[in-house]
Amino acid sequence: MNLRQLEYFLTLAETEHMTKAAKELKTSQPNISHAMSSLEQELGIALFEKEGRNIKLSRYGKIFYSYVAPSLKEIGEGQKFLQEIAKPTTTEIKFGFIYTMGSKVAPKIVKDFIEEHPEGLVQFEFFQGTSAQMIQMLKDDVIDVGICSKVQQSSEIQYSIIYQEKLVLVVPEKHPLALLEQTYLADIMNYPLVYFTKYSGLRTYLDEVMTDLDLHPKIACELDEDHSVLGFVENNFGIAIIPDIPSISSYKVKKIEIEDSLPDRNIFLATRKNKIPLPIVKEFWDFCRHQFRL
Repeated sequence: MNLRQLEYFLTLAETEHMTKAAKELKTSQPNISHAMSSLEQELGIALFEKEGRNIKLSRYGKIFYSYVAPSLKEIGEGQKFLQEIAKPTTTEIKFGFIYTMGSKVAPKIVKDFIEEHPEGLVQFEFFQGTSAQMIQMLKDDVIDVGICSKVQQSSEIQYSIIYQEKLVLVVPEKHPLALLEQTYLADIMNYPLVYFTKYSGLRTYLDEVMTDLDLHPKIACELDEDHSVLGFVENNFGIAIIPDIPSISSYKVKKIEIEDSLPDRNIFLATRKNKIPLPIVKEFWDFCRHQFRL
């Protein structure tokens, strides 16, 4: 059994078509067929079975695939890691962050980090989304580091608090509450709320706040992202509790302070556990934690 046989097996298992596999592997169908026959003889089992013009994994092939797929992925990551150590020119960081971090926090930290590397070798690829999307991107190895809420406890993710958001109430400019400068949440429960969906990290936080205060909000509609919430508030769909972000001033809404003593709204730096990061990614992780030491 050798690495090439395993690579052929993995590609054939995923394409389920000899011609497609040969094209993807840039080899001939007889080469793949011979490699699979040798592998099956060595293992003493049939890994594939025919299904019309296609082929599919046998029962035993599926078991073998469950071991081969993650193993080859780990080998690939190890190869990438060693190449980076030997020749550190691949300095791309895949960095994801929730929408509220896109106006100030994320660009500032990236700018500061790049300034510490005047040689110009550091490059970033950026991803935005909800906290749930950031966590899934980390699990799928799409991003190296993310800034998000802790929407759920996961044994796969390592978190470090780097920021605390202040929450405010926003209402349409001509809303009855617009005369106020501050209010308690209990005093706004008769008004419909533009709320966040379950995919937003803020939704979990708000639900906990409402439960702790024994409040029952009237939810008019649910949205994923802060600017969408502001747009719906501006157009009189309801009022909203959102992070105190700079772009609030761009909308025709009134910002009102919340007088309740609310629990900390923590924002986390997150990465995947049990994965040896590339040196540049480890350096960026440590840099972020140092810059936002609370």
